[in-house]
Amino acid sequence: MGARRPSGPHHGCPLLGRFPLLTYILRRVALALSVILATLVSAFLLFFAGPSDPAQAMCPETRCNPQRLEQITKSLGLDKPLSQQFLEYFKGLFVGRDFTYAGDTVHCGAPCLGYSFSTRQSVNTELFSRFPNTVVLALMAAVVFVTVGVTLGIIAAIRRGTPADRGIIGSSQTFGAIPYYVLALLVALYPVVLWNILPQYVPISAGVGPYLLGMLAPALILGLYTSTSYTRYTRNSMLETLSMDYIRTARSKGIPERTVLVKHGFRAAMSPIVTILGLDIAALLTGTLITEQIFGVDGIGRRTLAAFRAQDLPVIMGSVLIGAAVVVIMNLVVDIAYSFIDPRVRLQ
Repeated sequence: MGARRPSGPHHGCPLLGRFPLLTYILRRVALALSVILATLVSAFLLFFAGPSDPAQAMCPETRCNPQRLEQITKSLGLDKPLSQQFLEYFKGLFVGRDFTYAGDTVHCGAPCLGYSFSTRQSVNTELFSRFPNTVVLALMAAVVFVTVGVTLGIIAAIRRGTPADRGIIGSSQTFGAIPYYVLALLVALYPVVLWNILPQYVPISAGVGPYLLGMLAPALILGLYTSTSYTRYTRNSMLETLSMDYIRTARSKGIPERTVLVKHGFRAAMSPIVTILGLDIAALLTGTLITEQIFGVDGIGRRTLAAFRAQDLPVIMGSVLIGAAVVVIMNLVVDIAYSFIDPRVRLQ
């Protein structure tokens, strides 16, 4: 009889069986790509197979006769079968596309997300030129809510049951119960416009210093508001960790309390916080709609709102795809980071 073939999921690839972390990462990458592809198909069908007429958005109301509308429809390729339109859109993501409007041919380089109906520019230009502003705002806000939220949560957990604990949790619940747009409007009106305590937003062309200072007001209010949930998450996670047997064992061995809290308690308590942090940053990177609109930040969220008003479907779909890619990538980063924070994940 021949030798028995090894059993297990990796018998066909010894390399993957030898490196379980590599298998874990490859599975997450494959899952991420499938989610992006599903989002692409769903968004295309939703926007371009729906009742809206994309060509109508480019047809001037005063001169929009049936002949003109038919000409625009043909120039955009909207008269082609839906399957062919999708294949051209999908191909444009990798090799680019050419668009013809009013006799002019415009090339859209890869990854081509389409051609704006309202501004006559590529969606790449419309969104990617504004994306850095959203990234800066999101990262500045993340620094605020992680620093404030985690610090207050740890203090509340260490002082459990004391007036400091009740004051921190009560304040965070009260502050978080106020609608965000109300707080953002108050900050934009009083400290920024009326009192001139915080500078208004200016584009980066005015200088890096004024640009970052102009981002301070929206980043502060967005970060402080988000920090309320991190305070409660951190407190609950720290209390659960500090009640574990290995924490009591470490204390019984005479290990200093600071070492127990930082080396043993904090690292274990941060595992769920890392997951929430990745999702929150992904949500901020997809467009801080209310914040950008109130403070006048020229970001991807504000541009998407303008596209909704103008029924500019390519820009809307481009923002959906960028948002889906950002969320999927951040989830992938969180999964990989989690596997290092909690080694037990590598065995699953």
